[in-house]
Amino acid sequence: MSFVADQVRRVDGQLDRLQFSSISPTPSSPSFNAATEGSPETNKTVTAQPDLDRIVQLQAVIKALSTTSSSKPLLGGWRIQKLLDQAQLSSSTPQSAGIRKADVVYQRELEWLLVSKATAQTYGLILNALLDQTIPLSNDIWYWDEVLGSNTYIGLYTVQTSPLRFWQWSKDIYHDARQRLQSMTGSQEANTQTSMPLSDHWKQFYGLVKDSIRDRSIADMRSKVMSPFAMCRAEARRKQDHLKRLREMSATGLGVLMDEGLTLDVDEEGSITAKGHDDGNDRDEWKSVVAKSVSLMETVLRNVTSLEIGVADFEDTVFTSVDDDHDLVQKHAADDKSSPRPLLLANRLQQILSVHMSGHTAASRNLVKEYGRPSLVIRYWLPATALLLSSSTLLRIFVNRKADIVAWVRDLGTTVIDFWYNWVVEPVKKIIGTIRHDEDSEVAIMSKGSLEGDRASLERMVVDFAIDNPDTTNGGPLNESQIAEIRGKVKEGDLTPVLRAYERDLRKPFVGTVRGDLVRALLIQIQKTKVDVEVAISGIDSLLKSQELVFGFVGLTPGILVCLGVSRWLTGLFGNRKGSKKGHKQHQMVRVLRNIDRILTSWTPSNNGMLSYKDHGLLLCEVHVLRQLARRILPGEIYREFLEEVNDLVDIRTGVERQLKVVERIRWAYAKWLR
Repeated sequence: MSFVADQVRRVDGQLDRLQFSSISPTPSSPSFNAATEGSPETNKTVTAQPDLDRIVQLQAVIKALSTTSSSKPLLGGWRIQKLLDQAQLSSSTPQSAGIRKADVVYQRELEWLLVSKATAQTYGLILNALLDQTIPLSNDIWYWDEVLGSNTYIGLYTVQTSPLRFWQWSKDIYHDARQRLQSMTGSQEANTQTSMPLSDHWKQFYGLVKDSIRDRSIADMRSKVMSPFAMCRAEARRKQDHLKRLREMSATGLGVLMDEGLTLDVDEEGSITAKGHDDGNDRDEWKSVVAKSVSLMETVLRNVTSLEIGVADFEDTVFTSVDDDHDLVQKHAADDKSSPRPLLLANRLQQILSVHMSGHTAASRNLVKEYGRPSLVIRYWLPATALLLSSSTLLRIFVNRKADIVAWVRDLGTTVIDFWYNWVVEPVKKIIGTIRHDEDSEVAIMSKGSLEGDRASLERMVVDFAIDNPDTTNGGPLNESQIAEIRGKVKEGDLTPVLRAYERDLRKPFVGTVRGDLVRALLIQIQKTKVDVEVAISGIDSLLKSQELVFGFVGLTPGILVCLGVSRWLTGLFGNRKGSKKGHKQHQMVRVLRNIDRILTSWTPSNNGMLSYKDHGLLLCEVHVLRQLARRILPGEIYREFLEEVNDLVDIRTGVERQLKVVERIRWAYAKWLR
């Protein structure tokens, strides 16, 4: 939604208040009959049946032209013309014997209301057309700024436009040689009646072409001392100047229509008067405002694309044309039969919609085509030509390496599939198994029964060694209690009997080796070391089992990170790129606020101390862009508050100082969404 829709709704609301306040009583109601009592014509036809069909028809068209008739407040041009034709406005006043004068007055008021609503709809279409024409011009102006700001871009522009200059030069040479040939042929026919052969004509024409090229080259050398780059720079500057003038003219037309078009004020009693008029007793003053607005819209459309005149001359031309349009600005009387004003305005509106709107659109499009940035064909013909010339070589390479390319694609697909199953699917399955305590998903360094078996073997070794060597304990045979005590100490890691025998045999290692006790003690200690290692490993194993879920997520992390990176890259390449677009829109909002501040700080004072029409139009264009960007960034409630700030910003009656304060308030109040 833009300020154009708000403006049309405001005007339409004022017209609705007019309907309820001044013409809402129906012809058959007591209030309407009381208002027409005392009139001889009314008393004579008081029992006549009113023309209800005609009134219902007009009311249906009025409802269709209202902004509340559909979700879109603005109707299309074809729809407005169709409704005007459907209204069947007549140039004559109904004179049937069964129609009262009060009915005629009421019908004429409905016709005026219908034409006024059609004018409001046309007014919105013209404002939108001027907005759509003015806003994109900034992009073309920035394009020429980039071209003029770099010698590299100037050189590139020279190469891009070289075929056009060569084509224009060839056409000039051809036309010059053709004119010379026609003049020479005419003089020869006057002197002799003999006809020359065709080959001689071609030789003569070829010689004339060479003479034209030589003469034009000499003329170019004499008249043009600038290089091709300097000529292209001058051409770019000239096009930029024309675009700036077109933007100023369009902004001025937009400002004129916003400030002077359909300027109606509604007082508390519901009566509508012209803005700036103190006489509130003239109930028909609003009709004159509507008529002037129709003339104003037509004049603006006719002259807004005339770049030969300046902004001041454009304003003078518009207001002079409106003042001189006597058919529309004269006062209207309700009983004036010689001036069928609703029909006249309806015809003018249809002419605006069918002729002037299309003419304005075509003229603005031609100007943008002539002075705007070059077309895509001109800008990209060089790389397109290089690609076309090298297409055969590229095709030959693709054909010769077809098998390799197919293998690369197949390997890439296999790699992607294997990566997906091995690094994403399998880790996810393991995590799910860990959560469910599946035996297959447990993390273990050693088998479950390894420690118990080795520990039992160590106990048996120590017990057997103690039984075979009772001197290492108490010197006598061991009983069951002593054997159980030894088993308990072995479980705690105490190998005292074995160590005593080991210490004894170390004094006489040869004897201990021959007897076998030393070797046996060494092997038992090796078994003890193995059990100690397994105990340590079992502790590590328990720690791993306690963190099994963590390790599962750690194993899944690389696959997830790679998938997220690839998905974000693909989203940025083919998707909407919402994040980057949002940041880009925030930067655009800051730039638009900068442009608004620049317009308000460098404004040209007008006679009434407010913004000029041109500055007001430029401000409206920037505000329109600001609203479109804010609607996509700000939340719903914040956006509604932002619209209040925007309405204060475009209200030029408050003065430039207050508008600058509004800009500053927007900067600090919505800084969170502008970063």
